[in-house]
Amino acid sequence: MNALSTLFQWITQKSLVLKIFVGIILGSLLAVLSPEAGHSVAFLGQLFVAALKAVAPILIFVLVLSSIANQKPGQSTQMKPIIVLYFIGTLAAASVAVLLSFAFPTELVLVAAEASNAPPQGLTEILKTLLFKVVDNPINALLTGNFIGILAWGIGLGLLLRSVNDHTKIILHDISDAVTGIVQFVIQLAPIGVFGLVAGTVAATGLDALLGYSHLLALLLGAMLIVALIVNPIIVFFTSRQNPYPLIFRCLQESGVTAFFTRSSAANIPVNLALCEKLELDEDTYSVSIPLGATINMAGAAITITIMTLAAVNTLGMQVDITTALLLCVIAGISACGSSGVAGGSLLLIPLACSLFNIPNDVAMQVVGVGFIIGVVQDSAETALNSSTDVVFTAAACAAADR
Repeated sequence: MNALSTLFQWITQKSLVLKIFVGIILGSLLAVLSPEAGHSVAFLGQLFVAALKAVAPILIFVLVLSSIANQKPGQSTQMKPIIVLYFIGTLAAASVAVLLSFAFPTELVLVAAEASNAPPQGLTEILKTLLFKVVDNPINALLTGNFIGILAWGIGLGLLLRSVNDHTKIILHDISDAVTGIVQFVIQLAPIGVFGLVAGTVAATGLDALLGYSHLLALLLGAMLIVALIVNPIIVFFTSRQNPYPLIFRCLQESGVTAFFTRSSAANIPVNLALCEKLELDEDTYSVSIPLGATINMAGAAITITIMTLAAVNTLGMQVDITTALLLCVIAGISACGSSGVAGGSLLLIPLACSLFNIPNDVAMQVVGVGFIIGVVQDSAETALNSSTDVVFTAAACAAADR
């Protein structure tokens, strides 16, 4: 009994990051020692991600609606500078990817592979899809996880409810607190969920699937590390005029780690909201900027789209001039903003970037297939960068406003 009591006390009192790390170790060991057992416990990870995805849409809707409705007239939320930082970060990430692709050109052994969904056929189609998501039925948006539609309805209703009486605003705030409480409970289950995710992933793929594309994977991970540890700190420094690395490392530790294993920016929204609360940021700001960042702040996706596209260009022996490369940065940045906040969303936008070079769609889809092969690591790192950067830029804008 004493042993069980001690274990329960350790579980409830130790930091969440430490417990997640233990889950990673135990999940890896289980999968290596018994792949069959790893497959058996994979449902724990799937259940955890499903729980996060279930609460994320209603959480975003309620938080955004309540936050905007409870704003006082003339109150500043720093949203304009945050959005500017999101786009600067995404374009800078695409530029880093272009430079690394030129410095370390990569070629692919293209294989026949199909993605599970049809990719968009052009930038016009992406913009049209975004507009239709904005005008989606709110119930359908909540049911399908259409975060753009959820944001649109939350913002619209929040603006209209700013004129209601204080009693109604208090009710909205109480509902927001109740939903947040449910989310916090789900987050406490993260170590168990990560244990299942890691065990299932290692048991299913091991390292064999990655070895054939190690150069490409190294280029992707290198670009993401440069953005996370060099580019983002520079942006934060010029924004807040403070040492950026304490913030950078904390966001990578508390947001990036969980995002790496859930592989979903949408599912990691509750984690980011909790981190912003710990950092004592303005709730009226981060309750809007974090859900918005999960939709449009996609530095990792821009890197993936750019590097994979230029790898296809190199494989086909095509020449790329600097003007075309710069145009690719813009297309990759805009396309990344339209990628979904779920695992593998950026891969389906590779054919759009490939169309800039008149690469046939069947070849582009083979590149997408390669992306799915290395996705077990690439998509995890991409999501970790995307999600942690949401908090980094929100905190930087809040710090700049406080100066």
